[in-house]
Amino acid sequence: MSTMRVPENDDVAPPRLLKYIKENAEKCTVDAVIDTIDQYCWKFESMMNVGDVKGKILDEIIKEYKPNNLLELGTYCGYSSLRIARLLNPKANFYTVEYDENCAVVTDEIHRFAGMQDKIKIVIGNSNEVIQDMSKKQEVGSFDLVFLDHGKQFYKRDLILLEKLGMLHTGSVIVADNCIYPGCPDYLEYVRTNPKYKSTNYMTMLQYSEMKDSVEKSIYTG
Repeated sequence: MSTMRVPENDDVAPPRLLKYIKENAEKCTVDAVIDTIDQYCWKFESMMNVGDVKGKILDEIIKEYKPNNLLELGTYCGYSSLRIARLLNPKANFYTVEYDENCAVVTDEIHRFAGMQDKIKIVIGNSNEVIQDMSKKQEVGSFDLVFLDHGKQFYKRDLILLEKLGMLHTGSVIVADNCIYPGCPDYLEYVRTNPKYKSTNYMTMLQYSEMKDSVEKSIYTG
């Protein structure tokens, strides 16, 4: 992926963010890159990252459950994958899935600048197709943690697919972002009324704003 050219397009945010990171962050210092992304998004333009406020919730979940096999759906510019990867043990397997190839290329550059490229595997494609492909190839077993941050209309669909393919185990942790804005009501109804899940909601703020948002943590009980 590193041989692909980063798109030069002033009309989209990811290349602008990459340029700002390279000009302002210390190379191979992941916390500095994360802080620089937050600085850019607060000062210049809000982006679809989990953000610093909700990011702390995600941090605490990673620290509590110490997952070794992880899946993120929705990479965007790699902010949350950096937050997650820096807290993992060296042998952890972490896959992040992004359907937009241009975003994936920018993310790869950001991961490399942060020195985290060996800790995160970027997979390009539609989430449901990637999940099925992983299952067919037996590339992974079951996931200890899944972070949902892609199209909200796909949260429920992809969670059910992970269930059907046996890619969750008892105790698997599912974390869903943007549960209020823009919202994922069908997903929330599913995990809150399904006896296979035990869910907790964390009220917080939308990334880089003062609007309300929430994160939902659901434990798969099998």
